[in-house]
Amino acid sequence: MKLATWNVNSLKVRLPHLLQWLAANPVDVLCLQETKLTDDKFPVAEIKAAGYEVAFTGQKTYNGVAIISKHPLTDVVRNNPHFPDEQQRLIAATVQGVRVICAYVVNGQAVGSDKFAYKMAWLAALREWVKEEMAAHPDFAILGDYNIAPDDRDVYDPVEWAGAIHCSEPERAALGELFGLGLADAFRLFEQPEKLYSWWDYRMMAFRRNRGLRIDHILLSPSLAKRCTACIIDREPRKWEQPSDHTPVIATIA
Repeated sequence: MKLATWNVNSLKVRLPHLLQWLAANPVDVLCLQETKLTDDKFPVAEIKAAGYEVAFTGQKTYNGVAIISKHPLTDVVRNNPHFPDEQQRLIAATVQGVRVICAYVVNGQAVGSDKFAYKMAWLAALREWVKEEMAAHPDFAILGDYNIAPDDRDVYDPVEWAGAIHCSEPERAALGELFGLGLADAFRLFEQPEKLYSWWDYRMMAFRRNRGLRIDHILLSPSLAKRCTACIIDREPRKWEQPSDHTPVIATIA
C-alpha cells in the first residue's frame, strides 16, 4: 500500500496537476490539504473518472481536506470530536483496515499571537483524538501539512528560523507529544540525503535555491512503521507551471 500527502494550495487551480500526478503515481491513498473549495464545488466526477473514491470537507477560500483512495472509504469522520471548529482541517476514514487521518495543522502566523494560541490548543486536542484512534485501530496513519519542521535538519537555515513559527520549541514539543504516542515519522525511518524539503516559499526563488522546510509528514503507528519500506519526497510537481508551494510525500507499506 502506498500512502501519500499533498497540500495542493487550491484544488480548483491544481486539479490538472492532481490528475497528472495520480496518473503517474497510482497511490492507494492520497491526503489533500488546502483544497479551498466548498463541498458543492468539489470535483467528485473528475476524481471518480480517474478511478478513485473520495471523502472531503471544505469551505470557501481557506483550509479544506480530502482523502482520495483506490479502495472503499468507510467510517468517515469530519473534524475532531474533541475540538469544535468552524475551520475544515481534519477528515478520517478507514481504508483496507488502515485508519487514516488527513490533517491540515494550523499555521499559527507568529509565535505569541492569537493564532499561535489556537494552533497549540488545536494540537493538544488532536493528540487526544489520535490517542483514541490508535487504541481502536492498530494500523493507523496521520498524514498532512503539519506546519512544523521537526528539527533543524528539516530547515534550510536553522539559525535564521530559530524560534520562528514552524520551528519554535512549543510547536516541536507538541509534535513530540504525537511521537510520544508511538507514532513514527516515516521519512526518518530511512537514511535520507541532506536538505530535502516539502515546502518552498513562492518568493525570492526559494525553490530554485532550495530554501525550504520539511513540514509535510506521514506519521505511522508501530505496526505500520514495521512494514514501511520507503518514504520519499517527490519534488517534480513543484517544478510544474503554477505549482503548489508544497510537493507530495509518499510512504510505501508492505
